[in-house]
Amino acid sequence: MTPSLHGIKVLELSRVLAGPWCGMTLADLGADVIKLEPFAGDDTRALGPPFLDGMSAYFACCNRNKRSLAIDLRAPGAPALIARLVADADVLIENYRTGTAEKFGVGYEQLAAINPRLIYCSISGYGRTGIGAQWPGYDFVVQAEAGLMAITGPADGEPSKVGVALVDLMTGQNAAIAILAALRAREHGGLGQRIDVSLFDSQLQSLANVASSVCFTGEDARRYGNAHSSIVPYQSFRASDGEFVLAVASDKLWQQLCATLAQPQWLTDSRFCDNAARVRNRGVVCAALADLFIDQPVQHWLDVMARAGVPAARVNTVKQALEHPVAHDRGMRITIDGVPLVGSPLKLSTTPVRYQRPPPRLGEHTASVAKQSSSLFFRTFLDCRVASLLAMTACSEHP
Repeated sequence: MTPSLHGIKVLELSRVLAGPWCGMTLADLGADVIKLEPFAGDDTRALGPPFLDGMSAYFACCNRNKRSLAIDLRAPGAPALIARLVADADVLIENYRTGTAEKFGVGYEQLAAINPRLIYCSISGYGRTGIGAQWPGYDFVVQAEAGLMAITGPADGEPSKVGVALVDLMTGQNAAIAILAALRAREHGGLGQRIDVSLFDSQLQSLANVASSVCFTGEDARRYGNAHSSIVPYQSFRASDGEFVLAVASDKLWQQLCATLAQPQWLTDSRFCDNAARVRNRGVVCAALADLFIDQPVQHWLDVMARAGVPAARVNTVKQALEHPVAHDRGMRITIDGVPLVGSPLKLSTTPVRYQRPPPRLGEHTASVAKQSSSLFFRTFLDCRVASLLAMTACSEHP
């Protein structure tokens, strides 16, 4: 079937993770995403080990289904090349420092004058307006500054970052959502628009119920480690041979838990009778459960909880998660031209995502993009010294 975004052309002038994650999401859905890279390539091409045939795992995770065109935006012929590309593009994604795009001639006003239908998505650390507009944006820094680290880590330990660049990923997803909304709006109004998505805004919103609780009470949020601030029991427990998590997210599940553990007295205990009481008495509740769980192995408790319909799971390693039967059943383990990747979580029945291209080599598609364009574009292509790049990328070593 024709992919959902077939016919949509995206120019990606972004690097590292948030912008490329957005671009890959659109590419998976069928958009033609052309990744414009400097001759040195996206920074993540060099972030390793590990590497596979010269390609870093970091770069591979967020750049499949794209074409790579290498260009020096400061070269004399670059403006004409960009103008030609922008003229029939639908979307442009950029994550330069505020003001840098304009210096390179790829700012919103400059490109909207060429193509008023262009949807121009800016991704930054703190937004294109306000006091943070000039601040550099890094996931780790924003995890600290926007409150995530304060609520992550052991309750009696130090603040901790999440083990993956979660803010970048959420920001990339938010950018993709905004782009899809802008494409829909363009169907009605005929014009493009500028999108301004930031890491700080995305992280602050993602605090969700934690931020809402602070708004309600005026009291700052605490760290609970693997426990939950407003649901008990909802945390990890130690069994005789390892750890598992238990998610008793309703009083009905609590009743099922009490029945399967043969603890009917907990149902009438005023300290345990409902979730609010259990939150107030979390220490007593969780200590009682911990005393039971330590005597049997993890699998025993998983079997018990499965029979009772109570959500529970082993704490898997990343390798175990990738080898999980659900990962295979859901098509989340894929290989494209020998490059092993994690698949898309987007499951569409009629227009499924496509896996058409592996993550591209630097400048791999420069010649083919030029060939599809006019002779003027091809001359500009030569002016931008792409010929020398092609000679470079023909070597066996890749950045």
